[in-house]
Parts: sequence; C-alpha cells; structure tokens
Amino acid sequence: MSLFIASLNSGSNGNCYYIGNDTDAVLIDAGISCRETEKRMKRLALDIKNVKAIFISHEHGDHISGAEALLKKHRLPIFITAATLGHSRLRIDPDLVKGFRANQPVSVGDLTVLAFPKQHDAIDPHSFVISYNGVNIGVFTDIGSPCSNVINHFSQCHVAFLEANYDEHMLENGRYPIHLKRRISGDKGHLSNNQALELFIKHKHPELSLLYLSHLSKDNNSPHVALEIFAPYAEDTDIVVASRYKETPVYRMPTGSAEAEADYRMAEPLQMSLF
Repeated sequence: MSLFIASLNSGSNGNCYYIGNDTDAVLIDAGISCRETEKRMKRLALDIKNVKAIFISHEHGDHISGAEALLKKHRLPIFITAATLGHSRLRIDPDLVKGFRANQPVSVGDLTVLAFPKQHDAIDPHSFVISYNGVNIGVFTDIGSPCSNVINHFSQCHVAFLEANYDEHMLENGRYPIHLKRRISGDKGHLSNNQALELFIKHKHPELSLLYLSHLSKDNNSPHVALEIFAPYAEDTDIVVASRYKETPVYRMPTGSAEAEADYRMAEPLQMSLF
C-alpha cells in the first residue's frame, strides 16, 4: 500500500495538509474554506470521504478558519487541545471534539498521529508526525526555533513539510514595522530559509525522499529564493515549494514491503484517485 501526500495550501493566507492511505486520511489544520478544500481535493482526485479526522496545530486563523464549516458539513472529529480550543473561538459540536496529548499516539484507521510541543506564539502549539507501515510524514511549520523536539522528530521523517518562512535579508530590508520583524524572527516566530536549511543539512533522515518548503512569506520570501538556497544541498531529496495559492500534486509514497522500502526514493508526483 501507499501513502498519498499533498499540500492543499501553505502560507499566512491558509494552511491545510493531506496525508492518507487508500482508505484513511487526515488533514493537518483547516485554514482554507470548506469549499476551497473540497475543490482542491476534487482536482487532485482525493475523496473527502477518506478524511477521518482533522488535527489542529494552534489557534491562529490561517490554521482554523475553515474548520467550522468542514466539521458541520462532513461531521469529522477534530483533534485539538483544550487550551487551543479555548483560545480559538471555534463553535464546534462538542461531540466532534477530541483531545490529544503531546507524545501520546492517536490511531486514525491504520494511521498513527503523534503530536509534540513546539515554540510558537500561540497558547499550546504542536506539530505532528503521521506514520504508516514504517514511513513517517512530518508537518513542521510555525516554528520559532528548531528546538530539540523538532530536531528529534524531523530526523525520523521520510517526507516533511518544513517551514522556510522568510529570507533574512528580505525581512530586514522590507516594509514591515520593527515589532513585526522581531516577532517573525524571534524564538516564537517562524523559521528562516537559513534556519530550515541548517536543520535539513544537519538532521535529515538518510532516506528523506521529499521535502516541502512550506509557509513561505508573500513579502519576505519567494519560491525562487528558497529553492536556490536548498538546491546545492538536496542530494537525493526532492525539494518542492508548497504554494500559498494552489494545491501541490499528490505524491505517492510506497510503504510496507521490502520492494517498496527500496523504491520509495523514486516516488514521483502524480494525481491518483482514492475513490
């Protein structure tokens, strides 16, 4: 069997990531509208009926703005901490709310989702690693600094969404006010291209086959700049930018057998029906 992986959107205008196998999938965050989520999944031939749960990383609007409508229409369980829910202002049917705790795995069908704390300017922020048949997919965005938790989990991933939010020169010389520049570059803000690159070079799994550069700033970064920085160090890892304007193709990651284990580096982007 395989894992199917896509970014539906990534950036300050909305974040939503799809990870699933043939029958079960999860969304990490729900920061674009229900209609846009459905539309983008349909274009990718991903069946929303396969989505069995939504996991929320923190309460900022670009991670939760589509959650209410998705939950209401599709009656999906939402995994969210009590503190995050309390600060989110989400109006959700209590029957759909499921809690999670750091470092305690949650089973969603045959998928396992592990949350861990990170540094960000939110009340109770977490990142996630989704595992299936020995393959780990990590979502590492909205991270102020690469703390030991981030390093530990990133080093175990075969595919990762890694924040590369800003170029340091562009931020420093850009139009943002000083207080916002300090917030972004602070220990509870976002990762720069150089911070993400250092994490990648020093701590990537030897079989990291695909890296999505994620949550790029519209004003303080560009896909060209980010890719240019990473390209000399990519080696056997495919590196793509998760767009803030559209979905990525679906990437298929074979899992579970010796043949798949040997071949998964060759995983190519393709649109794949999960119906």
